[in-house]
Amino acid sequence: MEISSAALHRIITTAHADRAREVCGLLFGDDAWIERAEPCANVAADPKRTFEIDPAAHFAALRAERAGGAKLIGYWHSHPSGDVRPSATDAAMAAADGKVWLIVAGSEIGVWRADGADTHCRFTAVPYRIVTLP
Repeated sequence: MEISSAALHRIITTAHADRAREVCGLLFGDDAWIERAEPCANVAADPKRTFEIDPAAHFAALRAERAGGAKLIGYWHSHPSGDVRPSATDAAMAAADGKVWLIVAGSEIGVWRADGADTHCRFTAVPYRIVTLP
């Protein structure tokens, strides 16, 4: 997986702006490329421990994709705890839909694919490379 350095910069900058809470957003690109990252409001009841992407932003991205816009390939969020591995909470809320999950903790990132059988989700680590475009 290749990640645009601009998208990664936006994720890390947004995460560092609020280190006490999980911040989150959407990833756009294709199966091999994270081109863009958009921050979204975290509407979780306890944003210090979990995240929930604002459903209005999520549905707007899906509508835009169906109308020919950018493809929604996954989600990103921060872990103030400092661990880039998906948590048990992440696994419980994830769908086994093949979407990419990028987790940032401090200056480290982890990239994962949510897969599995039926509703049982597991995360598979995805090797990545950061690409700076001219």
